[in-house]
Amino acid sequence: MRDDQTSVYCTAFLGLKVVASGTLQHVVSIVKDALDDRDLTQLFIFDDTTGKQIDVDFRGEIDDVLLRLREQFGDLSGTEMNNQPTRRVGRPKLGVVSGEVTLLPRDWEWLKSQPGGASVTLRRLVGEARRAGGKQSKIRESQEATYNFMTAMAGNFHQYEEALRALYADDFDRFYHFIDDWAPDIRNHIKKLASNAFPEGAHPPISP
Repeated sequence: MRDDQTSVYCTAFLGLKVVASGTLQHVVSIVKDALDDRDLTQLFIFDDTTGKQIDVDFRGEIDDVLLRLREQFGDLSGTEMNNQPTRRVGRPKLGVVSGEVTLLPRDWEWLKSQPGGASVTLRRLVGEARRAGGKQSKIRESQEATYNFMTAMAGNFHQYEEALRALYADDFDRFYHFIDDWAPDIRNHIKKLASNAFPEGAHPPISP
């Protein structure tokens, strides 16, 4: 969970060009100082983690803008905290937690025959499953962030739908082929968001 706007990393676009990148506070301060009111109404700021647009009210002085953002993200943090399970007061229990596992006789025989016995093998299998699940979660999050940004900024680009299908089909080569001739800043930001979107985890270097 991100506690305030200083920990939200984002990228700001004016048209097809990147005008600022960094923490939300940094980006907002830069564009507020550099752009006039007309340009600010056409500015799009995107969360670098989720690919979603961040709405910023630029009215008033920079202190007013940052105060509203602080209040906004404070409310969001409070909502997330309220949805968390209540924690018991006191010192947490550490070490082994016992529980019941139901297996067929042949499964128990196989477990007991493994190096370290049943307990060590079960812990190893659980650890491997958690790591595999973490990788899949990272892929889904990267795909979702890429989709969010592409839909907002490249929805009318040539071969947008083909690129989107390749993204969800884990077709690395076709995805990067379809976006290769897109506006450079848009394309490079998509590459950044999609860096973990494919099982291989590989991605081409950011183009100049």
